[in-house]
Amino acid sequence: MIKAILFDFDGVLTTDATGSQSICNYICKKTGLDAEVFKKEYYQYNNDLLYGKTNHENIWEALCKGLNTKIGISILYESFINTPIDNQMIAIVDRLKKQNYKIGMVTDNKKDRIDDIVNYYDWNKIFDAITISADVGSGKDYSEIFVRIIECLNLTANECVFIDNQEKNLIIPKSMGMNVIYFDHEKRNYEKLIQEFRNLAIIL
Repeated sequence: MIKAILFDFDGVLTTDATGSQSICNYICKKTGLDAEVFKKEYYQYNNDLLYGKTNHENIWEALCKGLNTKIGISILYESFINTPIDNQMIAIVDRLKKQNYKIGMVTDNKKDRIDDIVNYYDWNKIFDAITISADVGSGKDYSEIFVRIIECLNLTANECVFIDNQEKNLIIPKSMGMNVIYFDHEKRNYEKLIQEFRNLAIIL
């Protein structure tokens, strides 16, 4: 019996495929910087940010130096809360919550970004548990991030379903006994997702 629905963040709860894409889009729009130039510089720090070895505040000066321009870090923080949220997906989350399912988020992400977004939307009232790669020190290509969330929820793997927009991220949770659903972030087929829920006897 399914007791918890676990959502990836970027690409599932948001309309951008990745968080780096959301950050880049916002900052480049605000500053006029070339997106490819910014991406190239930013991605040098991406893994360390994702796995909790550093945070944006610590890399910001070096990033600006590499770009040969000074960008106020406030623009970065603005980019976090201006991430394009998929309100239709959040409505589905709300419906599941009202049916008394536990709701979780499992995301390969930067801790400062997710903390800001969760606080901004007051999502601690919706999500019963959130695991972030930067907290765990590894991502969805290892079991630890999934072990952490099912322990937080006090459930077993087979009582959970995990939704992600990258099929490679479904391999580990499936091997652990979780039910998994692939959500195409380009097609955004909500009816198909709802049908997948019904196939698993999840009530909406």
